[in-house]
Amino acid sequence: MGLGAVLRDRIAADPFHAVATAIFALAIAHTFAAARFAALARRAPAASVRAEILHFLGEVEVVFGLWAVALLVAMTVFRGWAAAAHYLNDVVNYTEAIFVVVVMAVASTRPIVALAESLLRRVAALIGGTPAAWWLTILIVGPLLGSFVTEAAAMTICALLLGRQFYDLHPAPRLKYATLGLLFVNVSIGGTLTHFAAPPVLMVARPWGWGTPFMLTHFGWRAVVAIVISTLAYRWLFRRELAALRARLPMADVDQPDEDADAPPLPVPVWLTAVHVGFLAWTVVTAHYPALFVGGFLFFLGFARATAVHQSRMALRVPLLVGFFLAGLVIHGGLQAWWIAPVLERLSRTPLFVGACVLTAFNDNALITYLATLVPGLDPALRTAVVGGAVTGGGLTVIANAPNPAGQALLSRFFNDAISPLGLLAGALGPTAIAAVIFHLL
Repeated sequence: MGLGAVLRDRIAADPFHAVATAIFALAIAHTFAAARFAALARRAPAASVRAEILHFLGEVEVVFGLWAVALLVAMTVFRGWAAAAHYLNDVVNYTEAIFVVVVMAVASTRPIVALAESLLRRVAALIGGTPAAWWLTILIVGPLLGSFVTEAAAMTICALLLGRQFYDLHPAPRLKYATLGLLFVNVSIGGTLTHFAAPPVLMVARPWGWGTPFMLTHFGWRAVVAIVISTLAYRWLFRRELAALRARLPMADVDQPDEDADAPPLPVPVWLTAVHVGFLAWTVVTAHYPALFVGGFLFFLGFARATAVHQSRMALRVPLLVGFFLAGLVIHGGLQAWWIAPVLERLSRTPLFVGACVLTAFNDNALITYLATLVPGLDPALRTAVVGGAVTGGGLTVIANAPNPAGQALLSRFFNDAISPLGLLAGALGPTAIAAVIFHLL
């Protein structure tokens, strides 16, 4: 049967397939309209109900959760309450969303950020210590760390340091979006040096028997080459803008204490940093066991409170919003297999690579690779093609890769609180094209 006939038969057998995908499409459209809602909220009377509703609709992190309510209603109508409750409670796996909340909260603490900044400062100093040197170091070294501390932690650290060392210098909007797109693409492919750090790789590593040696020889070296070439290309393209940032260093407010803090925190002792690294390592090692890493996080919160004199105030709002975003995304994404799987199994190597890259822009890349594991007897060449395409397209949109919402949440304040999806797409297209050539043709 042709693809069209298969999809029509599946809709005829269960019309809810079409309804679930239509709601998902509306949610995606809402993400593109979020900036418009945020702009309308700023024009509305302050503290009014209208302004608050518009502001809520303009929060990208709540979009998929909001439309999950519509999905729950539709599923209850079509399949009944018992089926809807079973899907949300027993079928959907929220482990990744919970993990991202915990790893973001731990990775964004003062000792971890200070340690990362110290290590990257040494690298940046080797190439001049300028804002451009920091920009290069964060965008090359930072994403590659994602292969060892997970992509979510790498995204959190890179976004925080870019805010302090780059975005605080008020670069031009074009350079802002180029940097954001480059960051998202580099993090997406930078986690492929190992088999345990990138969500799209985790989905296939066990079913297909992929280990770190396989990842290094098939993906890792290509990722390093793509990251270096893309970052150097943008460095040359924006050489004048990056050079001009050096004159704005006095404008950066990177060393000021938190305005809401009663007093600046004391210096971070080495033992405290070591404990924080231990908590982060525990979270990474137990990433597949929510009871263990959530339990560890509860101990961590108590430890952070006891050592508050050395800490900055822990903000959980952003990690929780990102977790809510991802939970909503997996709720919707889990109902899209009816059309994605038939598409994947009918493609040869090149169309499969391109198809995975494009589909990733409209769905989490981990879902794309997971669905590929359901195709029986998939050729090894097609397996590498679908994973390569999925990680290559992971920077095109906020929903393309699980760590992207973390980067957006931490950096949106530099974009008038609303990152344009088209601006992000434009910034990511160049690095995505370079990664596609290297992953598919080399």
